[in-house]
Amino acid sequence: MPKFAANLSMMYPELPFLDRFDAAARDGFSAVEYLFPYAFSKDELATRLKANGLQQVLFNAPPGGTDAASIARAWDQASDRGTAAIPGREAEFRAGVMLALDYAEALNCPRIHLMAGLIPPGRERQDMQPTYVANLRWAADEAARHGRDVLIEPINTRDIPRFFLNRQDQAHDIVAAVGAPNLKVQMDLYHCQVVEGDVAMKIRKYLPTGAVGHFQIAGVPERHEPDIGELNYPYLFGVIDEVAQACGWDGWIGCEYKPKKGGLPGGTSAGLGWLRR
Repeated sequence: MPKFAANLSMMYPELPFLDRFDAAARDGFSAVEYLFPYAFSKDELATRLKANGLQQVLFNAPPGGTDAASIARAWDQASDRGTAAIPGREAEFRAGVMLALDYAEALNCPRIHLMAGLIPPGRERQDMQPTYVANLRWAADEAARHGRDVLIEPINTRDIPRFFLNRQDQAHDIVAAVGAPNLKVQMDLYHCQVVEGDVAMKIRKYLPTGAVGHFQIAGVPERHEPDIGELNYPYLFGVIDEVAQACGWDGWIGCEYKPKKGGLPGGTSAGLGWLRR
C-alpha cells in the first residue's frame, strides 16, 4: 500500500501552520511535507514533528533569497520560483541549498526539492540548461556529503507560466546529464496529467529506473482531493504499488492538493474519504 504524506502548505489552511502538524497526525498521517520551513526555527519544527510522531519527508530549497525575510519576499513579491536554472544567480542558489541542508539535518529530512525557476523574457530554455546542469551537479555533490537526495520537478505552465522544467522526459534527461545517484525526479501526477497525460504508462516507465524519488498527487483540473476530477487515482495507486513491489521502491506520495472545503473548520479532514477507502 502506498505511503501518504500530508502537505501542510495546502492542507488544513483554516489552521495556523504550526497547528497543522497535530491535525495531520490526528487524521492518521505519519509523515508531512510542505513548501518552505524557513519562516520557523528548526527547533520549533523538530519539536512539532517529534510531539506528533511525524516524519519530515520533503521540503523545498528557497525559491530565492538567503534568509527568512528575503525568501518570503522572493516568493510573495518577486514571484521567484527557484534559481537552479537562472544564470547569474549561482551564489544565491548555493546559499539557499546550504540553508536547506542545514534544515534537513535538524529535521532528519532525506530529500530536498530544488526549484528550477522561470525562463526570463527573451531567454530560451536551451541557453539556461548549462547553468541548470552545473548547479544541480554541485548541489547533488554537496547533498551527498550530508546524506540527502535532491529532487527536480516538472511543473505545468498553466499554474506557473514560463517554468523551466515541464515534462517527465526533460527531467529524466537532466538527471542523466548530471549523473549523480542522489539526484532524482519528483513526479507530481497532477502536473504530469495537465502537461502530457498517459500517467500510468509514465509510472511504469520511470519508476523502475530508480530515478523517481517522490510522488505528489492532486485531482485534475481543480487541484482538489484526488477523488475529485478526471484522474482515476485508485487505479494509479494500484499501478504504483505493483511497480514499487517489483522494483523495490519504498518512497512516499505527497498529498499536495487544495481541499475543496479547506477554508472551513475541519474541511481537510472531511475530504479524506479517499484516504480511508
